[in-house]
Amino acid sequence: MKKLLAVLIIFCLFGCKSSMEQQTPSKTSVSATLDAWHKAAAQANYNDYFSLMTDDAVFIGTDASENWNKTAFQAYAKPHFDKGKAWSFTALERHVFFDKTGKTAWFDELLDTQMKICRGSGVLVKIGNQWKIQHYVLSMTIPNENSNEVIKVKASLEEAMIKTLKSK
Repeated sequence: MKKLLAVLIIFCLFGCKSSMEQQTPSKTSVSATLDAWHKAAAQANYNDYFSLMTDDAVFIGTDASENWNKTAFQAYAKPHFDKGKAWSFTALERHVFFDKTGKTAWFDELLDTQMKICRGSGVLVKIGNQWKIQHYVLSMTIPNENSNEVIKVKASLEEAMIKTLKSK
């Protein structure tokens, strides 16, 4: 009887631990999704890239005009992927956080890109057992000591946009 009780206790401990591990959000699995997404772009694998996004995903690019729902982003990206070369982003650093349910994650990452260091940030949601990107923001980084130079370059280009947006 004591042996049976000991076996049941051990089984319960391992079973409970395994169950808890399945419920605990994993930074590794979120990072794996983001890494696979970036890899799919680098390999110009259109289907894999967009399958890692939710149907209602939003992608915000580096240009002020780039605020796309998934369908619009697919239309923009398709010609790039069709040429066999989309873009190549590799994470240099990433921070991942979770809500209390473990079904929503948000992150920020520094990326090595053709534009040099960029910052990506966004939100993933867990659908079934898979993490999917629901919102992604790509930003170019500007060293503080160069911000005045950059402002001068973009000022004339963005004045019309500012005027339009303020008039809405």
